[in-house]
Amino acid sequence: QVQLVESGGGLVQAGGSLRLSCAASGRTFSNSAMGWFRQAPGKERAFVGGIRWSAGNTYYADSVKGRFTISRDNAKNTLYLQMNSLKPEDTAVYYCAAGRDRVVTGLREYEYDYWGQGTQVTVSS
Repeated sequence: QVQLVESGGGLVQAGGSLRLSCAASGRTFSNSAMGWFRQAPGKERAFVGGIRWSAGNTYYADSVKGRFTISRDNAKNTLYLQMNSLKPEDTAVYYCAAGRDRVVTGLREYEYDYWGQGTQVTVSS
């Protein structure tokens, strides 16, 4: 059992930055990967970025590569998403997710077992 608590969403102007946090608790040692997804109004939930928990390898969607960075604090079991050079099209509800033994590529929703509540990110023009 893993619990995820997100924070850090808000309103920011285009070109600005935000950092989202996801605090994990429970059987975090069983996690193989964690990731960030987002869902914009009228659109399906989409992959943003992920990290292999043991090795720390990160990977990103092309739409955010070079602008977003995933990092972690192992002592706090906390995952971060640093978002720079934000664009209006980044506006969405952002979700943190944790996967256990069904993770293959870490790119698909069905690979993850636990999800945070979602936090709204709004980028104004």
